[in-house]
Amino acid sequence: MFSLRNLLAPRRPMRSFALVDAQGTCRALRQSAQVPQGSGWIEVRHSCLSWLNRPLPAGVRTVQVTPCLRLQQTLAA
Repeated sequence: MFSLRNLLAPRRPMRSFALVDAQGTCRALRQSAQVPQGSGWIEVRHSCLSWLNRPLPAGVRTVQVTPCLRLQQTLAA
């Protein structure tokens, strides 16, 4: 049964992450609302088990826009 808190408080969407080593090989996949701790985790559009122990396919990484870059683009316009 849902509580009132569940109805009123929106949940964070689950995001997909891949752990990539120095050679670009996918070592682990994870879904989480937050970025995993540690180095090597990158956000991907979706996850697929066939990526494990293989290089990530082209185009699956999400583009991270930094707030500073967004501000610079706004000021330049």
